[in-house]
Amino acid sequence: MHDERTRIEERVQRAHDQRIKPAIYAATVPLEVEAWQAPGEPVSFEEAAAARYEPFAMNTPWGPPWGTTWFRMRGQVPAEWAGRRVETVIDLGFVGDWPGNQAEALVHLVDGRPLKAVNPLNQYVPVANPAVGGEQIDYLVEAASNPDILKDNFSRTTPMGDKLTAGSAPLYTFQRADLAILDEEVFHLDLDLQVLRGLMVHLPDHEPRRHEILHALDRAMDALDLDDVAGTAAAVREVLAPVLARPAHASAHTVSGVGHAHIDSAWLWPIRETKRKTSRTFSNVTALADEYDDFIFACSQAQQYEWVRDNYPHVWARIQESVKKGQWAPVGGMWVEADGNLPGGEAMARQLIHGKRFFIEHFGIETKGVWLPDSFGYTAAYPQLAKLAGNEWFLTQKISWNQTNKFPHHTFWWEGIDGTRIYTHFPPVDTYNARFSGEEMDRAVRNYSEKGGGTRSLAPFGWGDGGGGPTREIMERARRLADLEGSPKVVIEHPDDFFAQARAEYPDAPVWVGELYLELHRATYTSQARTKQGNRRSEHKLREAELWATTAALHAPGYAYPYEKLDRLWKTVLLHQFHDILPGSSIAWVHREAEAEYARVAEELEALTAEAVAALGAGSTRVFNTSPYDRSEVVRTSAGTPAFVEVPANGSAPLADARPAQPVTVSGRVLDNGLVRVTVAEDGTLESVLDLRAGREVLASAGNLLRLHTDLPNYWDAWDIDSHYKNRYTDLLEATAIEVVSEDPLEGAIRVTRSFGKGSKITQTISVRADSPRIDFATEIDWHEAEKILKAAFPVDVRAAHSSAEIQFGHVQRPTHTNTTWESARFEVSGHRWVHLAEPGYGVAVLNDSTYGHDVSRTVREDGGTTTTVRLSLVRAPRIPDPEADQGKHRFTYSLLPGASIDETVAEGYSLNLPLRVADAAGAPEPVVSVEGQGVTVEAVKLADDASGDVVVRLYESGGGRAQGVLRTGFPLAGAQVTDLLERPLEDAAVEDGGVRVSLRPFQVLTLRLRRG
Repeated sequence: MHDERTRIEERVQRAHDQRIKPAIYAATVPLEVEAWQAPGEPVSFEEAAAARYEPFAMNTPWGPPWGTTWFRMRGQVPAEWAGRRVETVIDLGFVGDWPGNQAEALVHLVDGRPLKAVNPLNQYVPVANPAVGGEQIDYLVEAASNPDILKDNFSRTTPMGDKLTAGSAPLYTFQRADLAILDEEVFHLDLDLQVLRGLMVHLPDHEPRRHEILHALDRAMDALDLDDVAGTAAAVREVLAPVLARPAHASAHTVSGVGHAHIDSAWLWPIRETKRKTSRTFSNVTALADEYDDFIFACSQAQQYEWVRDNYPHVWARIQESVKKGQWAPVGGMWVEADGNLPGGEAMARQLIHGKRFFIEHFGIETKGVWLPDSFGYTAAYPQLAKLAGNEWFLTQKISWNQTNKFPHHTFWWEGIDGTRIYTHFPPVDTYNARFSGEEMDRAVRNYSEKGGGTRSLAPFGWGDGGGGPTREIMERARRLADLEGSPKVVIEHPDDFFAQARAEYPDAPVWVGELYLELHRATYTSQARTKQGNRRSEHKLREAELWATTAALHAPGYAYPYEKLDRLWKTVLLHQFHDILPGSSIAWVHREAEAEYARVAEELEALTAEAVAALGAGSTRVFNTSPYDRSEVVRTSAGTPAFVEVPANGSAPLADARPAQPVTVSGRVLDNGLVRVTVAEDGTLESVLDLRAGREVLASAGNLLRLHTDLPNYWDAWDIDSHYKNRYTDLLEATAIEVVSEDPLEGAIRVTRSFGKGSKITQTISVRADSPRIDFATEIDWHEAEKILKAAFPVDVRAAHSSAEIQFGHVQRPTHTNTTWESARFEVSGHRWVHLAEPGYGVAVLNDSTYGHDVSRTVREDGGTTTTVRLSLVRAPRIPDPEADQGKHRFTYSLLPGASIDETVAEGYSLNLPLRVADAAGAPEPVVSVEGQGVTVEAVKLADDASGDVVVRLYESGGGRAQGVLRTGFPLAGAQVTDLLERPLEDAAVEDGGVRVSLRPFQVLTLRLRRG
C-alpha cells in the first residue's frame, strides 16, 4: 500500500478547521447591545441594573485596564428556529485562548441570577433546547477588561500590573453578541475528528491502529459535502463510528479524570478580581454539571468558597446542590493552596484546620487529601501535618517542572521528617489543566513511572490558573476516550476513589524521604522581601496575641477572649500565603495591597495584645516573653535605655536590675562581652569572631561579606534564580562610614554604612549584648538596583557534612557537597529562622527575622582546613511581572551565633523573632504552660476554637531526637486529651502530679486539649 499519510492528514486538518468547525453554528442573528462603563472599582448588580445604558455597536473598542463594562443584551428567538438548540454566543474580542488572563464576563438574568460566564474557550450561554420560537432574551453582562500581562511571554516589563500605572486606553474590540443555532450533529462530528486525529498522530507508525484510523478518516472526508456540511455530517459520523467503537486493550492504562479549574487567588490579577473569577468559573461548572450527569469537579481553597458564599448567593446555592448530587467534590482541606515552603509551622497547621472545618461546616464533608498541584516545592513537614489533620493522600504536579532531574515516581509513599508517610500521587500527564488531547493521553502513559506496579493515574482536567474550568468539549472527548483502542481508558471519578483504587492495587509503592524540592522557582524564597517580612511578622504577632489573650482569659475577670477577631486575622494571613502572593510572583497591585494588609494586621494584633496585657492589671513595669524558652536578655525600656532581664518561657517578670557579671566593652572596632570578641575590618566586614568560650576563631575569611550579583534568569524573573548568577558579582568592600554607636555595658554597637550601585545604600548596626554570644546585624537598605541579588556571606571554619535549616516543626539536613546532580541542583534552598552548620563538638548558626532563601557551600583551604559558607539572600530586583519589585526601603535583622547546638539555635531563633515586650502590668500570673524537659518546644497556646474554655497547646520535638518531659499548667488542670489538629480527641493524655507527661519521637507534633479545673 502506498504511504499517503501526509496527504490524508493534511486533508483532514483543512476540512476540519475550514469547513466543519465554522459550521457548528448553523444560523445566527445579532442581539441588540447597550453598554455602561462602571466608574472605578466593580459595582453591585443592583447598581449596574439601575445605570443608564447607551447603544453599543460591534467592532467598537471597550474596556480600560482593570475596568468593568456592563452590557445589556436583548433579542428574540426567531419563530423558524423552533425545535432547534439555541445559544447565545459572545466574543468580547478575546486574545489567544487562555481564559484567565484577559477579558472575561459573567452573564446575568435581569433579576440578578448569574447564568454562566464567557471566555475565549467557552463563549456560549444556553438559551433553549428545544427552542419554541419567540422567546425573549434579556441579559446584563458584567465584563472585566483585565489586561493580558503575559502577552509578551514575560519578555518585557509592563505597567499593566497595577491600576495606578496601567493607563485608560481601551484594551479590547467587541466582536460578537449573537443568538445562534447549535448544529449538534456537526458539533459531535467536530469532537469525533478531534479525538481520532489526536489519537492517530501519537500512535507509532508501526501500529496497525494508526493506519486503520487514517484510512477511516480519508473515507469520512469522501462522505463530506464541503458545500453542505450540516446535511452530510451524520453520514460522515457513520463512517467513523466503527473506529470509535473499538474497545481499549484489556491492559490499557486508566486515567482518572477529575474536573478542575485552578484559580490562583491572586497572581496576574488582584484579589478583588479573583473574587469575580470564582463566580464566573463556578457558574460555568454548575451549568456543565446540569448538562453532564457523569461530570465530577474537584475544587480546593475554602477562601474562594467563602468569597462566593458572601458575594454570589445564587452561585453558592448551585454549588451546594452540586455537592449534594455528588458532582462537586470539595478537596484539599486548606484555606488556600498555600506556598509549600514558606508558611510557618503553626500557619501551615491553621491552613489545614480552617480549610477542613469550612468544608465540614458547610457541606458536611471531611476532605481526605491535600490538593496542591502548583506550589513551588513541598516541605518535609507536610506528611505529618496532613495526617494530623485527618488526610489520607497528597497530590501535586509541579515537580514535573524540574530543570535537572526527573522525579522518579508518580505514585509513592512520601515520608516526612518525623517518619509519617502519606500516599502521594504526581500525575504523569504533567499538567493540572488537562484537555484530554491525544498528546496528553500519550504522555500520561509514556511518562508513567509505575508500570508493572500500578495501572492508573489521575488527570485534573479543565482550563486553569486564571480559572475557566472544564468545558463541554473536554467532557465529550472524555466520553469518547472511555473505552477506545489505542488510548488509555478515561473514567471521570472523585479523587478519593482514585486514591483508594491506586493504593489498593499498589500498597507497596516506593518511598520518597524528605522534602519535595522543586528544581526551579528558587527565587521565590526571596522576591518581594516586604511581603515575606509581613508574613513572618504576622505569624509571630498572632502567636503573641493568642498567648496573652489566653493568659488574660484565665486570670483577668471580665476579659473576653477575641475568638472572632483572631479567626479573621488568621484567615487574612492565610490568604496571603497563597502560592503566588507569599512567594513574590504576583503583579505590583497584589504586593502593594499585601503590604497594606500586613500593616493593618500588625496594628490590630498589637491592639489585641496590649488589651490582653492591660487586662492583667496595672501598677508596675513588666517584661513579657512570648518565646517557649526562658530568656536572660537585654531589653529596651520605654525610655529607650537597655536593661538586663530574666523572663520565663511564655511568661513575664518585673523589669528589675539583674545586671550580668560580664559587661560589654568597645575598643576601636572591637566588641567584646567575654563570650565573643568581634573585630570589624576597615572595609566594614568582620575580620574576626573569636569564640572565647571555645578558644577558637569562628571565621575562615571575611564575615558578613555583602556580595551583589547580576541576576537575570533565563525565564520567569520573579520566580527563578539560575546558577549562572554566581559568575558575575561585586563585593561591597567600600564603607562610607564606620562608627561606634553604643558603648553601653549592656550593648556595644558599631554602625557600617555603604553606598553602591544605582544610588542604593545599606546601613548595618553590628551589635553584641551582655551575656549572649549572638551577634546581630540590624540592616536598613534603600534599594534601587535592577536585576540584581544581594547576599550576605559567613564563611566559617567548620567542616560541616551537611547544613541544617529550620522548617515547620523541625529542620532538614542537606549535604554541603555536590556529588550528584540532585545535590548540585539545590544551589538555592529555603529555611525559616535559622541555618546551622556543625562538626562534632562545635556548631555555628545564622539566624534571621524575615529571610528565607540561602545557599550553603564548602571548600578546602590550602592549610587543609574546611570552610563552610552560608549566604543569606537578602533582597532581589526582578522586573517581571512587577517592574518595581523590592525597590525602596527594607529593614530586617540577621545574626551570627557562634558555638551553638541545635537546641540553643532553636531558642535563639525564637528570641530574634519574638522580641521581649515591656508593658505596665500589676499581676504576675503563672505562665499558662511550662515545660520540664529538653527538646519539647511549645509552638502555640490558645483557647479551644469551640469556645468551651479548654486550653489548647501545640508542641513538638525540636532537636531531631527523642524527648521526654512534663507539661505544667498555670491553672488547675482537670484533664487532658491528645487531639488532632482540629482539636478533636484521639486519646486521653497521661496526667501525673498536676502535669501532663509527654513523650515525643523526633520532630513529632502533639496537640493537647487541657480541661480547666
